[in-house]
Amino acid sequence: MHWNSPLSGGMGGTAGCDEAGRGCLAGPVYAAAVILPPDYENPLLNDSKQLTKRQREQLRGEIERDAVAWAVGIVTNEEIDQMNILRASITAMHRAIDQLSVRPDHLIIDGNRFYPYHDPQRDGQLIPHHCIVKGDATYLAIAAASVLAKTYRDDFMTRLHQQYPYYGWDRNAGYPTPQHRAAIRQHGTTPYHRMSFNLLGDGQLSFSFGV
Repeated sequence: MHWNSPLSGGMGGTAGCDEAGRGCLAGPVYAAAVILPPDYENPLLNDSKQLTKRQREQLRGEIERDAVAWAVGIVTNEEIDQMNILRASITAMHRAIDQLSVRPDHLIIDGNRFYPYHDPQRDGQLIPHHCIVKGDATYLAIAAASVLAKTYRDDFMTRLHQQYPYYGWDRNAGYPTPQHRAAIRQHGTTPYHRMSFNLLGDGQLSFSFGV
């Protein structure tokens, strides 16, 4: 995996962006933006899905310590229902970029879709971006963003689990597991479920009672 590339350069450098929670039935979508130092190396850093929970937690501290700048953006489940999950995922990335203490010169985005980002701190100047499929397995900055997005979102869903223990969010983080869908059938939905999603997996939108 590498970070330096023809996309990097300038004083601000390149910010890697990734999201977590796009396919979940409940909870917000999180995204992170990370600018790493030039020639940064971390042999453990990889796509967050390829790491254990303990490795992700270790890496989060290292990324926050070593990064030139990092930030996390959030779009709530209510906003997801209003704008659709693709727009919500990209909006979360934009919100993360908004908060970076160092303004990047380029953006590298995990995936194949992104909306142009006009920097409000530079009078709306367009920051060039490049979308990279499986970028979290290729660029360290994107991998770092994937770790931050996932760990912050998992922490949030674990806290919600204390309030709504039926759904197993401490284990499934809101993804559509059989246990999660069975709990929706038995107990209904919560204020954190995405009501525009097919919650029961039956091809129908599911507007159940709250618990």
